[in-house]
Amino acid sequence: MHLAHPGLKDPEYYVPGLPVDDVARRYGISPSEISKLGSAENPYGASPKAKAAVTDAIERMHTYASWTAEPLREKIAEKYGYDPNQIVCGSGETEVIALLIRAFCEPGEEILMPGPCFPIYHLFAEAEGRVPVLAQRATNRTTMAMDVDAYIEHITPETRIVFITNPHSPSGTWMSEADVRRIVEAAPHALVVLDEAYVHYSGSPGYIHLVHDYPHLAILRTFSKAFGLAGLRVGFGIARPTVIDALLAVKPTWNLGQLQIAGGVAALDDDEHVDKTVATIIESRAYVQQRFESLDRFRMIPDSASNFFLIEILDPDIDSTRVFAGLLERGVIVKDGSVSFRGLDHRFMRSDVNLREHMDRLVTALADLP
Repeated sequence: MHLAHPGLKDPEYYVPGLPVDDVARRYGISPSEISKLGSAENPYGASPKAKAAVTDAIERMHTYASWTAEPLREKIAEKYGYDPNQIVCGSGETEVIALLIRAFCEPGEEILMPGPCFPIYHLFAEAEGRVPVLAQRATNRTTMAMDVDAYIEHITPETRIVFITNPHSPSGTWMSEADVRRIVEAAPHALVVLDEAYVHYSGSPGYIHLVHDYPHLAILRTFSKAFGLAGLRVGFGIARPTVIDALLAVKPTWNLGQLQIAGGVAALDDDEHVDKTVATIIESRAYVQQRFESLDRFRMIPDSASNFFLIEILDPDIDSTRVFAGLLERGVIVKDGSVSFRGLDHRFMRSDVNLREHMDRLVTALADLP
């Protein structure tokens, strides 16, 4: 007997980057000789200020935190120029995505998203009985940039939520403010969600200010990347109070604990850690682009504004699954596009930008493949 609702009869699961320990055991490689380039993690680890705050907060671990994570809401509001009642906090940005889908789209209704995109958008939509619409033809397969006019054509009266990711995942491509505004203004009947998880690496402060202009816009951010708190699970959304009130109604009561709140608050004060991380990623991104010029069977999709990039396979005799396996044997973990991103097919892989030594290991491994 299957007791779950129909959307969960044959569920599809998110495919994360492989752990270093698993690859080390499988291939007999020392963990120190493995480059983990499949999870977009911070090469310098967690914010030192956040680590200190989490250590202090252990003394409060036996107590319930504010059910709205009020200290973190207040800190985010102060940082970005909003009121606390315009902030919702989640156990990672992914939880906020789930809350948005639950609160603003009823079962059977449509959610528009780029194709390919962050898989959580369509996985959560399907798990909740909503209908994901992946706009595959709106992505230029040479540049991997979004054709905004083609994307807007996918917006219909049945569209309840419109996702935009900037920088986009998996391509790292960047969208101008004018284009973001065009999409928001083309969907006044829907909730538009602008996901800025990787915005720190773009060289731009992002478009978080647009919430002031549009009552049907929500902007998402995470502490997992530039702040280095992926293992702590902290994210947030900013929107008008009417949007936030609906999210609070469906949010698990204590979705963030004392350690998450303390770490997030402290991380927002750690500009030194963020600046160091961003400077390294931008330098390494340019460096690896130059290194790719020595390869004739692979192409790095240019102009990534994120801490990852796409690798296109030019050799017709190999595909992403074969390359993925060959890289694992050489101690390099990336994402196989055919497995990790619906619609990306077997001609692409996604790799993180990381320290130079890992970029060298990636390029050397690709050159060594048979």
